[in-house]
Amino acid sequence: MKKVEAIIRTEKLGAVKSALEEIGIHGMTVYEVSGRGEQKGLEFTHRAGKFRIDMLPKMKIEIVIKDSLVSTVIDGICTSARTGEVGDGRIFVLPVVRSIKVRTGEVEK
Repeated sequence: MKKVEAIIRTEKLGAVKSALEEIGIHGMTVYEVSGRGEQKGLEFTHRAGKFRIDMLPKMKIEIVIKDSLVSTVIDGICTSARTGEVGDGRIFVLPVVRSIKVRTGEVEK
């Protein structure tokens, strides 16, 4: 099993959720996060001068899936979250050693 973590633009959450549902992925955890990447935030010019917003709002999606679905999930996230601009996000894939359902105690490896 793998854990896919995706950091995406806030406005792309609906599109990503729809894309994942189309490929049969319904379970996910979503967080509101803030961060910055290579763009180092945004700089604005105002009457009083320049100011920078250092940490931008993003959404973090976590999904635990079977190894066979990793490429399909990554393609779905990339296609639905991509704007072509700096700040579209990042996807991380991590190994999951074991998953236990709290209600039943069922173990999945």
